[in-house]
Amino acid sequence: MEVLMHHLRQRILPHLPRTFTTPCKSHSSCAAGHAPKPTLIDSISRPSTHLPLVSRLFQPSNLRDVGQESRAQGEMTCKSQRLMQQAGLIHPSNPGCYYILPATVRSMEKLVRLIDQEMQRIGGQKLDMPSLCSAELWRRSERWDLMGKELFRLRDRHGAEYCLGPTHEEAVTELLASQGTLSYRQLPLMLYQMTRKFRDEPKPRFGLLRGREFYMKDMYTFDVSEEAAYHTYESVCQAYNRLFSRLGLRIVQVQADTGKIGGKLSHEFQLPADIGEDRLLVCGSCSFSANVETMEPGRTDCPQCQAGTLVESKGIEVGHTFYLGTKYSHIFNATFNNTQNKPAVTEMGCFGLGVTRILAAAIEVMSTEEAIRWPGLLAPYQVCVLPPKRGSKVDEVAGLSEEVALFLGEALPSLRGEVVLDDRTQMTIGKRLKDASQLGYPYVVALGQKATEEIPRFEVICQQTGETMFLSRDGLVDLLRRVETV
Repeated sequence: MEVLMHHLRQRILPHLPRTFTTPCKSHSSCAAGHAPKPTLIDSISRPSTHLPLVSRLFQPSNLRDVGQESRAQGEMTCKSQRLMQQAGLIHPSNPGCYYILPATVRSMEKLVRLIDQEMQRIGGQKLDMPSLCSAELWRRSERWDLMGKELFRLRDRHGAEYCLGPTHEEAVTELLASQGTLSYRQLPLMLYQMTRKFRDEPKPRFGLLRGREFYMKDMYTFDVSEEAAYHTYESVCQAYNRLFSRLGLRIVQVQADTGKIGGKLSHEFQLPADIGEDRLLVCGSCSFSANVETMEPGRTDCPQCQAGTLVESKGIEVGHTFYLGTKYSHIFNATFNNTQNKPAVTEMGCFGLGVTRILAAAIEVMSTEEAIRWPGLLAPYQVCVLPPKRGSKVDEVAGLSEEVALFLGEALPSLRGEVVLDDRTQMTIGKRLKDASQLGYPYVVALGQKATEEIPRFEVICQQTGETMFLSRDGLVDLLRRVETV
């Protein structure tokens, strides 16, 4: 065996350059050559803190009938809920509440970074507001009673009333008003946060699509005039469309009702899906689309182009925008000094994105019945490396799998922390391939017989297309170099 391993190393190692050297204690000792440089094989004997191992990931799989279990608890299920629970991405807690497990947290953090990029690109500033919202503020806006049972309400030990914030129009406007009068030069002001929100849903269902506790991005904008506010409104809508385009999600922007938030204008960003709870009317001849709630009952002719026919479909709401006017800024006296140095009330907008809902909705529309498929940018890990089964005919290349995984992370900076090694070599490679497919790693690299050839080749499976390739090291690097990460 030792002779065989030596022979394999002589073949493969020239194709895998060193990925790192030991840190030097001082520049002089390195220059003098006092610090020995370990080979890549030496590095395998040391535990790596940089390479995630599947056996160590907290991702408990659940192959039971999730639908049957949820129905027993009075919840409705859908494909994304079933797949996410079976794959160990989420775990039910209370009705409408879920443990969000590590792999899903990785995906959510990536989505948060994407949203940050798009919000800051248009001038957004991130802040964090308390989840405990004063009943006094909500009474001033008259929404304390209007929201009814949707609010989670509580009292502190002193008897003061609060709610767990489902949205923060009152809080952010009161914050702005407390700072004194702004100058028109400070506007537009765009403040946003990404935090947990709470809504007492009467019938929570569909996993992360409709829960009682969820993550949301909410932005609040303040402008000097109605015209400026419409410009800001359009800017945020364009940012939302860019975000969904980067995720590869086909979004329909529809006219919507302003609902209990109020205001003068509203749009929903809907992801078409059979499981969707919103009914949409879309014109086949022009860009017009609307929520059926905003249209006359039974209308089928397009009000925009006058020629097209409106076709009904279903959608999952993943974003919502509102032009509020002065509804809240007038109540809370959020003012600024205009160009004549006279006080004026700010024009407001509010803009929401369902962070956890986007994750679940993307899985809902992109996945098969048996396997999760992620938007490429949101996959928890981009690459999964599979060694052969322990004791198989090609068991001798098992030790080289870690080198391949380490090499990819070092050779391609965009993949650092994005490569996971499935070290469960007591399982067949077929079983691990099935697991990798179900979990949705975009790329799977398997080491088999071809890795022992004169020019080693690796089996590479692209999960999105189902294509299987046998690539040399250079071919593998060229392929994975194109992978975009965030």
